[in-house]
Amino acid sequence: MNHPNRLRAAIADTGTTPLIGVFDMFSASVAARHYDGMFVSGFGFAASHYGLPDIGFIAWPDLVGFVQRLRQAFPAQHLLVDIDDGYVDPETACHVVRSLEQVGASGVILEDQKRPRRCGHVDGKLILPLEEYLEKLDMVLRARRDMVVVARTDATDEPEILRRAKALAATDCDVILVDGVRSVDRIRAVRDVIGDKPLLFNQIAGGKSPRLSLPELSELGVDVAIYSTPCLFAAQTAMDEALTGLKRDDGRLPAFTPASVGVADCLALLEKNISRHHDRGHDREHDRRHDREPVAAG
Repeated sequence: MNHPNRLRAAIADTGTTPLIGVFDMFSASVAARHYDGMFVSGFGFAASHYGLPDIGFIAWPDLVGFVQRLRQAFPAQHLLVDIDDGYVDPETACHVVRSLEQVGASGVILEDQKRPRRCGHVDGKLILPLEEYLEKLDMVLRARRDMVVVARTDATDEPEILRRAKALAATDCDVILVDGVRSVDRIRAVRDVIGDKPLLFNQIAGGKSPRLSLPELSELGVDVAIYSTPCLFAAQTAMDEALTGLKRDDGRLPAFTPASVGVADCLALLEKNISRHHDRGHDREHDRRHDREPVAAG
């Protein structure tokens, strides 16, 4: 199964392909029930694996190990992986891309930030000179075999955004992302300047970008939408609410109802990830289920 080419086909299909940000194996297990693609978010991985903000703490072997576990449990999912700035050095970026390709990743996102890096939706970002980033990007593109490579710029000044987007469109990258884009008009401007190159849009709750539906994004010419943190933020909200209630009720668990998740439901979710269940019959049922759920289709 050629995972990069499967993702390319989804991107080339009609409409906007959604990829859901996951931060650990459990969030991925839930996301896989609803969508056909995952985004390994640097924000979520830094929070889950280290308990730290996404400002450069991620060690690439940890990320590769996580993606390997994801692919083992989810053989049919698209896996797009955030590799930040390629871990500073271009040689390291190339090594990480080859390592991720070997463990089954579908694609990577490589940004043009320089250290200290920041989440793409916060202030204070610093970017590399364009030529320096293009050299790193070119090395990564030559190092990959089939891997989908998303070229990302974190420029915030509109003329610089368009200058960089146009330059990225002239490379052999597969997709372009302008992170933290602040308006529909800016999306249109980027779409115009990159020609036929596929465009990716990143949505994050409380971020800089407008909240847009998949049909709205499709109308704007967006080919891929990544949702970085819906699982992470939902988990934080739900855990806070559950533990507040547990404390309020002096440690008595809430009554178990048909709408509750208990031991049996949780185990049923996790047992689907065991490799022996990933037979052809399971894959056919996965395909039939998602044929009935157009929101999850690419």
